[in-house]
Amino acid sequence: MNKTIVVYGSTTGTCEDLAGRIAGALGVDEVVNVADLTDEQIAEADNLVLGSSTWGAGDLQDDWYDGVEKLRAADLSGKKVAIFGCGDSESYPDTFCGAMGEIYNAAVEAGAEVIGQVSADDYSFDDSAAVVDGQFVGLALDEVNQSDQTDDRIAAWAEAVAPQL
Repeated sequence: MNKTIVVYGSTTGTCEDLAGRIAGALGVDEVVNVADLTDEQIAEADNLVLGSSTWGAGDLQDDWYDGVEKLRAADLSGKKVAIFGCGDSESYPDTFCGAMGEIYNAAVEAGAEVIGQVSADDYSFDDSAAVVDGQFVGLALDEVNQSDQTDDRIAAWAEAVAPQL
């Protein structure tokens, strides 16, 4: 596996926990809070695994606002990006995991190849900015309503994504 870092933004600790679990499943040692992410870390990484919780009406976690600008300013050409996010599909069914969509757009604009799309068929929600052509742009997780499915979803996603990193 090439140099891969897992980057997360977390307010309550849920996304931080998920980032650690995903890093473990992928065999990645470097896990970084997006608030501490440097331009050098982005430049040195071959692959980025990026995660955010979704707040309010599909908003990014607060630390990701600067993080998205940092991504847009970086040259991600030749890099692979995998995205994960957490949200609440019952309380916010119209914006479930929408923050992943903003991270996806920034990564694509910066030239990255985004990998790790997941079918939206096994999820219960109404709409999401993170769905493109019937697939989430990454791994959507709902620790509020579907925490019993998290470990299996992480394992399946990691198995699909790891060979591409």
